[in-house]
Amino acid sequence: MWGNKDWVGNLFSPRCRAGNFLAEYSTVFNTVEGNTTFYSLPSETTVDRWREQTPESFRFSFKLPQTVTHARGLYDAGAETAQFFDRLAPLGERLGPFMIQLPASFGPDRLPLLDAYLRSVPAEYRYAVELRHLAFYENEETTRAVNELLAVRECERVMMDTRSMRAGDLKHPDVMAAEHKKPDLPITPIVTAHDPLLRFVGHPEATVNEPGLRYWAQHAARWLGEGRSPFIFIHCPNNLFAPAMARTFHAMLDEELRAIGHDDADPSPGTMPAWPGDVHREPEQLELI
Repeated sequence: MWGNKDWVGNLFSPRCRAGNFLAEYSTVFNTVEGNTTFYSLPSETTVDRWREQTPESFRFSFKLPQTVTHARGLYDAGAETAQFFDRLAPLGERLGPFMIQLPASFGPDRLPLLDAYLRSVPAEYRYAVELRHLAFYENEETTRAVNELLAVRECERVMMDTRSMRAGDLKHPDVMAAEHKKPDLPITPIVTAHDPLLRFVGHPEATVNEPGLRYWAQHAARWLGEGRSPFIFIHCPNNLFAPAMARTFHAMLDEELRAIGHDDADPSPGTMPAWPGDVHREPEQLELI
């Protein structure tokens, strides 16, 4: 997401209005997970505004509609799929990998359907599939089969890591509200195409996330050193602390790149741009006694 009113005065400038959230977000981060398209298509006017508010280097990673992935399960969804891509096409070069998030009910027996669907989507875009059926993780033969399929179709396999969220206080109200929505799946860092895609879900308590963030910073440093451009999306329940977690990850990644001698990797994280909330925060007034 890019629009959280609780980020005003923190990530965003103190007087930032909702209509400017994306513009300010894109001065700090160069990609975003577009979750809204999972529920409904944006209007043409909205898509045009997204293009106007972001630089050419920015990348949106939109989810395919749930009508395609969940209601139809990728079957006979040509019309809905075409409408989805037609609506977002004006974003042009700003379109990053599209995420195909499949429900836990989508099992190994439906791999031929996944293969057929990946062959049907526009070839000019990149794709990443999120699998939630346990057989894709616990069965060696099934894991190998789906990874080979994705590699042939040059499609990434989404890595969804919720371990940090579950490593802290599970009675935290935000965690309790989100836990049943986030899958608890085995994690294997894997690249099936070229640019890995990670969805990291942390805990509201910052220190709980440090081992997990460090783990992925090490893998991301290796990927960058190999010439890849990983897409890293940082979440936490209610996402209040997500920008701060991303800044921590960014610093860790820079450290890891320097440690392995790839500090000149392209793209290198370097120093994170200043947050609008830091730049435009008014200095505190001294209270006269």
